[in-house]
Amino acid sequence: MSIFATNGAKLYIGGAMRSTSADFVLSDFSGQTSNWKQIKECEGLGSVGDASAEITFDTIDRRRTQRIKGQRSAGTMEIVCGIDYADEGQLALIAAEKTDDEYAFKLVLNDAPSGGTPSERYFVALVGSAVEAFDAANNVMKLNSSLWVNSNIVRVNAAAGGGS
Repeated sequence: MSIFATNGAKLYIGGAMRSTSADFVLSDFSGQTSNWKQIKECEGLGSVGDASAEITFDTIDRRRTQRIKGQRSAGTMEIVCGIDYADEGQLALIAAEKTDDEYAFKLVLNDAPSGGTPSERYFVALVGSAVEAFDAANNVMKLNSSLWVNSNIVRVNAAAGGGS
């Protein structure tokens, strides 16, 4: 099978980490090893990934709009969690929103082949919001957070096990 469900994915917040003008590589996140805290009770992880801004120019003699690529943005990842007042990851997310610092994030997907390792995504983002939503009866209270991604997304593909 070549498609996978989102269920089983895990999102982690690391320590403060500045974005750079150069794209990140996996080794740039090696200093975060002891910082990672899983953000638990996630219901929705939103989307993340680069998209280019569109720049248009109307050429009179061609009677055609020309398009070129502008700045790239990895977007805003909208996280929805069931509120857990004791969860270290949610507490770190709320604390990060109160700062002007960017933070490292790691997303581990549930797509590992039997005996192998799962795909991972690494990026740096500002925590733009950490808002509690209470809704109506028969709803779980939620923590909604916006991660303003300020870096490229470092992709680590799932890998088969070593086998002997």
